[in-house]
Amino acid sequence: MKKLKIFIEGMTCQHCVMRVNEALQKAEVEEAEVKIGEALIVFDENKTNLERISRTLAEAGYRLKS
Repeated sequence: MKKLKIFIEGMTCQHCVMRVNEALQKAEVEEAEVKIGEALIVFDENKTNLERISRTLAEAGYRLKS
């Protein structure tokens, strides 16, 4: 399991937090603590990766900050 803090652009409210949580679940993230603008995630690198997580967030309308 990999634990990582990510920063997310485009989040402005609690609705965004819910949408990001849903997107992270779709990307097969095991655990997520989402706040506006960031998330602490735990994921299995055999099931998903940062590229897939980024792509799924983009589909939901958000972007990872680099």
